[in-house]
Amino acid sequence: MGPVAHGGHCVARLDGQVVFVRHALPGERVVARVTEGGEGSPFLRADAEQVLKASPDRVPVRCPVAGPGGCGGCDWQHVSVAGQHRLKAAVVHEQLARLGHVDVPVAVEAVAGDHSGLGWRTRVQYAADDDGRLGFRRHRSHEVVPVQACPIAHAAVQAVPVTASRWPAVRGVEVVAGSAPDDRVIIVHGPEPVALQQAPAEVGLIVDDVPEAGRPTRRPRRVQGRGFVRQTVRVGEWERTFRVSGSGFWQVHPGAADALVGAVLQALDPSPGERVLDLYSGAGLFAAALADRVGPSGQVLAIEADDGAVRDARRNLHDLPQVRLVAGRVDVVLRREPGSPRADLVVLDPPRTGARKAVVEQVARRRPSAVAYVACDPAALGRDIALFAGRGYRLAGVRGFDAFPMTQHVECVALLVENISTSR
Repeated sequence: MGPVAHGGHCVARLDGQVVFVRHALPGERVVARVTEGGEGSPFLRADAEQVLKASPDRVPVRCPVAGPGGCGGCDWQHVSVAGQHRLKAAVVHEQLARLGHVDVPVAVEAVAGDHSGLGWRTRVQYAADDDGRLGFRRHRSHEVVPVQACPIAHAAVQAVPVTASRWPAVRGVEVVAGSAPDDRVIIVHGPEPVALQQAPAEVGLIVDDVPEAGRPTRRPRRVQGRGFVRQTVRVGEWERTFRVSGSGFWQVHPGAADALVGAVLQALDPSPGERVLDLYSGAGLFAAALADRVGPSGQVLAIEADDGAVRDARRNLHDLPQVRLVAGRVDVVLRREPGSPRADLVVLDPPRTGARKAVVEQVARRRPSAVAYVACDPAALGRDIALFAGRGYRLAGVRGFDAFPMTQHVECVALLVENISTSR
């Protein structure tokens, strides 16, 4: 078996044809079954169904549906936690070298708040099959694998017994847990009567019964209890609690927000009076931490396009006058934003697709001395690093964080600094 590749599989070759093999490890010999592709295909996909020579990093899986043909959520339950960190570091390094044209050392760090890679996921999205049973989809399939429990789900999520009963006519059910043990919300994508009948009375309930094609016409609505959870973040002596709508975005690992805020502040080292851009600002996580550092004499401009995230951020940042929140697409707002063209520092936390050319150009035009780029996809990060390089910025370092144990996903914080030769 060849090296690990981006996507949670290893690379092998069959008669010269590339095969992406799941459930394998570099250096292993396995018997694999081809699941996609054939003669003439640019590559094949396969599952390792029998291990003939095991890697030292191989461990027993923690879940009965995590293997070939099972749930597609956990890519690496067969890998030790330390082995997962090495694999993720290798993927990040390869993607940055191939797409970003940089060769930098990469290490992936554990994030506090899980138990040997288990019990960390504070938002779990279950799909429902035609019989109303809840479960997860098979890899690259719409087929639902029913489950009773998920070993990577947080204990507060597991304590809500949504998988113990059937949910007729429901598309899916989400369970979200906040920092407090009793802070939980259920989101039901289906009829309100079913949701009210099945949801425990002590848990907040949101119903979204609008078909996918009609989603823009109506918001999900709260029908029971609170429609939000509270998330507390601590970095050094700084602590703040955020209110996040049940359907809103927040890091799903309980320690991820602390780790990422700490890494961003360490990378940028903001000072009182500085001007900072927080792009794709979400519920206000980084804006609040940056506002604390730049103080009343500084400025934080936070830009976010998602309506729900903007509503959350307005609540979370209302007591920080040095923060100005603007709703809109980041590239559009930056093009029209009046005032000083310069920013001292920038935080970029884009979606999985990355910041892309238009945003990179607008950021570079403001000539910040440093940019902290928070990335959930190393390929997008690599592409954007190359764009920044063409506009006078170099990669000064990158840290990886295992915010998604047992999966191939990894969070990175990259520091980009202005080249001295291009500074003004």
